[in-house]
Amino acid sequence: TYTGSILVAVNPYQLLPIYTADQIRLYTNKKIGEMPPHIFAIADNCYFNMQRNNRDQCCIISGESGAGKTESTKLILQFLAAISGQHSWIEQQVLEANPILEAFGNAKTIRNDNSSRFGKYIDIHFNKRGAIEGAKIEQYLLEKSRVCRQARDERNYHIFYCMLKGMTPEEKKKLGLGKATDYTYLTIGNCTVCDGRDDMKEYSNIRSAMKVLMFTDTENWEISKLMASILHMGNLRYEARTYDNLDACEVVRSTHLTTASTLLEVDGKDLMNCLTSRTLITRGETVSTPLSMEQALDVRDAFVKGIYGRLFVWIVEKINAAIYKPPSIEPKALRRSIGLLDIFGFENFTVNSFEQLCINFANENLQQFFVRHVFKLEQEEYNLEHINWQHIEFTDNQDALDMIALKPMNIISLIDEESKFPKGTDTTMLNKLNSQHKLNTNYIPPKNSYETQFGIQHFAGVVYYETRGFLEKNRDTLYGDIIQLVHSSKNKFIKQIFQADVAMFLCGYSPSSSVGLPASTLPKGAETRKRSPTLSSQFKRSLELLMRTLSVCQPFFVRCIKPNEYKKPMLFDRELCVRQLRYSGMMETIRIRRAGYPIRYTFVEFVDRYRVLMPGVKPAYKQEDLRGTCQRIAEAVLGRDDDWQMGKTKIFLKDHHDMLLEIERDKAITDKVILIQKVVRGFKDRSNFLKMRKSAMMIQKTWRGYQCRKNYGAMRAGFSRLQALVRSRKLYVTYHVARQRITSFQARCRGFLVRRAFRHRLWAVITIQAYTRGMIARRLYKRLKTEYHRRLEAEKMRLAEEAKLRNQMSAKRAKAEAERKHQERLAVLAKEDAEREKKEKEEARKKKEMVEQMEKARQEPVNDSDMVDKMFGFLGTTSSFPGQEGQAPAGFEDLERTHKELEVEDLDEALPLPEDDDEEDLSEYKFAKFAATYFQGSTTHTYVRRPLKQPLLFHDDEGDQLAALAVWITVLRFMGDLPEPKYHTAISDGSEKIPVMTKIYETLGKKTYKRELQALQGDGE
Repeated sequence: TYTGSILVAVNPYQLLPIYTADQIRLYTNKKIGEMPPHIFAIADNCYFNMQRNNRDQCCIISGESGAGKTESTKLILQFLAAISGQHSWIEQQVLEANPILEAFGNAKTIRNDNSSRFGKYIDIHFNKRGAIEGAKIEQYLLEKSRVCRQARDERNYHIFYCMLKGMTPEEKKKLGLGKATDYTYLTIGNCTVCDGRDDMKEYSNIRSAMKVLMFTDTENWEISKLMASILHMGNLRYEARTYDNLDACEVVRSTHLTTASTLLEVDGKDLMNCLTSRTLITRGETVSTPLSMEQALDVRDAFVKGIYGRLFVWIVEKINAAIYKPPSIEPKALRRSIGLLDIFGFENFTVNSFEQLCINFANENLQQFFVRHVFKLEQEEYNLEHINWQHIEFTDNQDALDMIALKPMNIISLIDEESKFPKGTDTTMLNKLNSQHKLNTNYIPPKNSYETQFGIQHFAGVVYYETRGFLEKNRDTLYGDIIQLVHSSKNKFIKQIFQADVAMFLCGYSPSSSVGLPASTLPKGAETRKRSPTLSSQFKRSLELLMRTLSVCQPFFVRCIKPNEYKKPMLFDRELCVRQLRYSGMMETIRIRRAGYPIRYTFVEFVDRYRVLMPGVKPAYKQEDLRGTCQRIAEAVLGRDDDWQMGKTKIFLKDHHDMLLEIERDKAITDKVILIQKVVRGFKDRSNFLKMRKSAMMIQKTWRGYQCRKNYGAMRAGFSRLQALVRSRKLYVTYHVARQRITSFQARCRGFLVRRAFRHRLWAVITIQAYTRGMIARRLYKRLKTEYHRRLEAEKMRLAEEAKLRNQMSAKRAKAEAERKHQERLAVLAKEDAEREKKEKEEARKKKEMVEQMEKARQEPVNDSDMVDKMFGFLGTTSSFPGQEGQAPAGFEDLERTHKELEVEDLDEALPLPEDDDEEDLSEYKFAKFAATYFQGSTTHTYVRRPLKQPLLFHDDEGDQLAALAVWITVLRFMGDLPEPKYHTAISDGSEKIPVMTKIYETLGKKTYKRELQALQGDGE
């Protein structure tokens, strides 16, 4: 549910189908309240507020351990990665960081199967387009003590169990590993299995995530070696000894010691000495003292915790190296961020130690941030702005925070101070705390001097802290022997993660004792002179930086609620939930959110953002009365009587007011955008049209120029050839010049005659047209006149009948009867006119059909045999007598009328020879000689079986040339050397009766014949 923009989420302890891609689409770009409450709605508003207000955002996810903070963080990350819309590699890397951090930093506790044992702040960076371009992860206070010991029914960190389940047998053999139940560090809590987790599958997910985040195979193997060495060192067994009345111990020799030294790449004896003795430098002398069995176990555990803690820091830095992109130095490169704070929840166990104090201190800070943001700043602003407001009382945890870390002599500073004293103990520290804070109402001292616990009244209730081990955990230092051992290791990876400690250790020597000595010859066990900062001071500094970061962001809150203590679904403990709501301040939050104004804008921001809702409102910098403008806009959109208020410099609104304003603004902007799009698209399309038209005109111009140049070139070449031909013929034969001149003169004369004939024909046509139009007009006039006279006559007849009928009946009836007969006569006349008109139309239609038939017959292909019959049909058949074969064709009628009797000749008689005494020389008349003299080109007297390219003899007229070539084609067809054309096949429409000569004449008259001739010549070649 919502309390304003604060989401209250109850952990269902089961997977629900409400976090799919469809749900992401449903909640994208929606205001809080438009859809049912959801973690995606908070993430969406966080994202769009960042883009809208151009301000960094943060989402603070708080709640007890097991309330669902880690899952909420992952869901917000999933939503932000989907909504940024890029689906890029960096988004995948940011998402894949979670499985790695959970494996190394989460564990099963009695309250939570996947409890975060460290805090993290994920800062996600977005570019100006709203796409993820990087992220940075800050980690806070990993619970290192869990590596060495766990409470009952709790597990160590997930990575150990995943590694032992997911590794191949060969890898486990190299590392000397077995089952989880074989290792002390994994069985202290008597729990090696976690219901609902598949460790083998999780290990494969971790390895694939490491590949995505650029972990090399070498680095993965080195991590596995360190993890294995931790497990082997946890299995070391000690035996107590006494040397010179001093408590001492020995490590029982076993394969675990050998394997651990091999994996750490250190000498086995050095490792054993480091774990059983301590080297001190006193007055320049090196003194080695044995450690008791209890001290040796503490040293071993400190070494293991140091390895795991530094390994975790290195993993976080490695992830940051992959996903963090430094900000651009360009001034226009704008980067905004959304921070997700997933930090350990409030904890209160049976035994609470130093880690719980730090965790609850962090939660006190977050609660104060929440209280300050929701109550203090809000009510202060209402008072400053003179808003009508009734003050709401709330629970302030500032006093507890002052006692723990803020005021002088606070608990953290006293613990730090005692940690710096060599002789400081947990008891002396507790005494100082009692003496300093026993009068503070938030501090609960021990009941007697034997108790080692003190209590603090936190915002979530009283927590009692066990002081044993406080100072050791706070110092968080490793003995110089351990640092020296790491320095002597041949393993580069362990040196890398201990780099800062080794550097500080080496810098701690005095110049007199270390000048000129190589690193390998430095005295063993020398303690550093420069102390490293305590764990509490580091944590306090990190929290201060975190609070500073959060204070400059616009915050969103997700309050996670745990429904029951048994981690079971569908079980709701009302008292537990109400207690969590009450101590987190949600009851007062509901009151202040209901009565308050969570949305507020300065007058300038309001006018600039919402002036689109009132036409004619100028930008804020051009106005003087901004307050009045804001009031007019609010009254126009929200109404006068609604619950919004005007302050001195700001306008205060409810959540639903902001939603209504945003919806109206979106509508107004959408209308303007559509208008701009329409104009821009019109301009764009017109620009494209003009560009295309210009291009088309350019193409047309270029093409026409090309065509003209091509035609000009062809004409010029033709004229050049013509000139050459004319000049050669002028030089060759002089009479050709005269013949050409005469031909030209004839052509001009013929042209003159043709033009004169054309003018005469034109005059004749115009005259015919004029007479025809006159005839038509006269006919029309005559018809109209006739019709007029008929109608006039009919009217006279009507009047006469009417006068006649008046004698027989009344005038009215006589008029009606005359009118009726008149109409009958008019109908008869109209019918006659219609019949005449119909007859004329029928005659015109028949004439038209006759003309169309004639035109169709003219256009039909000519049949050779029909044409011959038509031309020579008058000759009759071979059995008829000459001169009696039938009617002569057109133009030959005179031959039929003037018959001559043919002389009968004896055909058997031989023809008389010419009576010439002198024999004539016939060699002059040989065909070969004639062909060589007169035939054009390379044509000879021999018969060729293909069409000619040019006529055998020279012809001036193109028609004569075509006719000559056509005759040759006819000869070839007659001889069977050329196939008949396709249209010579018999057609059922009667065209087979068209005579051959008609086809020849029509063929010669068609322009298409030239193309057919060229095609045939090409085939012949």
